Parts: sequence; C-alpha cells; structure tokens
Amino acid sequence: MNVLGLHLLLELKECNPELLDNLDYVRNALIRAAEDVGAHIVGESFHRFTPQGITGILSIAESHISIHTWPEYRYAAADIFTCGSTFQPRDAAAVLIEQFESGCPEITEVRRGLLSLPVGI
Repeated sequence: MNVLGLHLLLELKECNPELLDNLDYVRNALIRAAEDVGAHIVGESFHRFTPQGITGILSIAESHISIHTWPEYRYAAADIFTCGSTFQPRDAAAVLIEQFESGCPEITEVRRGLLSLPVGI
C-alpha cells in the first residue's frame, strides 16, 4: 500500500509553561523545526490568547506544522503533516520536543490517504 502523507500527532506534556506562552518563542520554534528538516515555509499564522495560550500554524510546501498551547497545564498539542518524502517528520517532532522542553512527549503516527494499487501496477 502507498500513502499520500504521514501525519504525526504530538502530545507534549510537562513542558516549560513560560515557553508555551511566548508567541515569539513558539513561532521561532516551529520555524526552526521546519528549517532544520528542510521544509519549505509558504505561509504562517500565529495568535496569542488572553489570558494565555497560543495557536500557530506554518503552511509548508509539504503540508503543515501546527501547535496549540495550554501553559496552565504545561501542555501543547502539535502536529506535523507531510505529503512526500523530502523530510522525515519525526526529525521535526524531535526539534519541537526539545524546544518546548517536554518531559513526557507522545507521538502518534497516522498514515493518510491509503491507496491500493491495481493488480499489475
């Protein structure tokens, strides 16, 4: 079977809450993850909520990297979706785990767009 894309869902627990509530830091962490693996950034949107928390997304040519933070719980939900094989999404996940100082990360891998090839191809 072939797949159209690989989607990693990151549960980033026991993070540094100050980092999770700093919009510039969160933005730079996602950009670093993209740049470190050779992804091509084509757009971005980030927002800081009151009293706390950040949502951000990087649109990349290969799909996207996004995050939603809850500093009060020392938690962030992030995902990395890539279609193609220009980079390994687990390498980008490792950057995010390190950047947010997650003491208890969990990664779920979802293969998206499972394709069955016709017999004989």
